[in-house]
Amino acid sequence: MLDFIVLFITVGIPLSSALLLASLGETVNQRSGVFNLGCEGVMCMGAFVGMFIPYLVGGSAKVAWYVNVAGLAAAAVTGALFGLLFGIVVIKFGAPQGIAGIGLQLFGTGLAGSLYRHFIGGAQGVAGIDAISIPVLSELPIVGKMLFSCNPMVYFSFLMVPVVHYILFKTPWGLKVRACGTFPRAADSMGIDVSKTRYQALAFGSAMAALAGAYLSVCYAKIFTDTLVGGRGFIAVALVYFGRWSPLGVLGGAMLFSLAQALQLAVQAYGFAAFPYEFLVMLPYVLVVVVLVFVGKSKHVGPAMLGKPFNREMRT
Repeated sequence: MLDFIVLFITVGIPLSSALLLASLGETVNQRSGVFNLGCEGVMCMGAFVGMFIPYLVGGSAKVAWYVNVAGLAAAAVTGALFGLLFGIVVIKFGAPQGIAGIGLQLFGTGLAGSLYRHFIGGAQGVAGIDAISIPVLSELPIVGKMLFSCNPMVYFSFLMVPVVHYILFKTPWGLKVRACGTFPRAADSMGIDVSKTRYQALAFGSAMAALAGAYLSVCYAKIFTDTLVGGRGFIAVALVYFGRWSPLGVLGGAMLFSLAQALQLAVQAYGFAAFPYEFLVMLPYVLVVVVLVFVGKSKHVGPAMLGKPFNREMRT
């Protein structure tokens, strides 16, 4: 049983990184008053770009590490550009954020798949970035393998939790972001450029989402497919509600959903034939629905102006 628990958690922690990065980015988006249902499409584009650069360049193992990092950086830049594009649609032109987000999701997933089939064509893997073991700590019994023998991007994703928390609640820019999501007219009267702040939040949040997608293709699966992201973008949006728009809450939600996904992998690995693992496959998605139901009934509300466009010439 102990071996099963160790495997269960060891598999779950890497799975949480993509959700965690995307959810943290979406938290910043929503704190500014904009929710991005196109997170899935941005993750798909990040996954393709992150994998395409290492695939295109290749090289020795030493060179490959730098190329993989370049792929992650390119994915983040691509995500930021997609965020700015989404901002033009919903901030400048005031399009409904939900409909625009669905459009971005379809555009991102379709474009990533089309580029993949045009430039690569078939199943092609990359060397990617391997897990590293932290000296001494990785030798600890039980927890060493679970916590200290992970991919560098796993450590980065968990490090971003206190970083995003600090940015949102301890910096002037974070105060501007929260003001724009709660009472943008008051923020505007204080000299804060609401549109500029929302553009910045969208660029940051979308860069994080693309980085989450690149993690999947460069560090986790080391391959790109149309189904690689697998609905994680929509789950990431739900996790922001689950976490009450708090990075620490988002961390708890990401771990919960990832462990639910890891459970079915661990059950299959141990061959519990009597247990219908298909039920466990759908468990993370059932949890999403349950979470949204309970959040909808909760008295705790998010940013007051979430999803509502701001026009300083009108009383909105």
